[in-house]
Amino acid sequence: MMIRVLNPTNESVVATLNPAPRLVSLEGKTVGLISNGKEGTAGFFAHVDRLLRERYQVAEVILRTKSNYSAPAEDEIIDEAKNWDLAISGLGD
Repeated sequence: MMIRVLNPTNESVVATLNPAPRLVSLEGKTVGLISNGKEGTAGFFAHVDRLLRERYQVAEVILRTKSNYSAPAEDEIIDEAKNWDLAISGLGD
């Protein structure tokens, strides 16, 4: 009887990505909020919106909601996010 031992590790090289540079300030910036659309996100993002405007003088807050809470954001949202200075993604129940 022959026993075959398989190696479950992945030998491929993973590309290293650098994080985006940090913003020095949020003042005058555009911040996008991406919601998963569940009920718990409404109050959370309303609070985040208010804080961003009042405490950090954000110029614009844009709220977008995914059509399916368990799927990635639609291409339209991702394309729009390229014009934002910062994106915050959140979920709730």
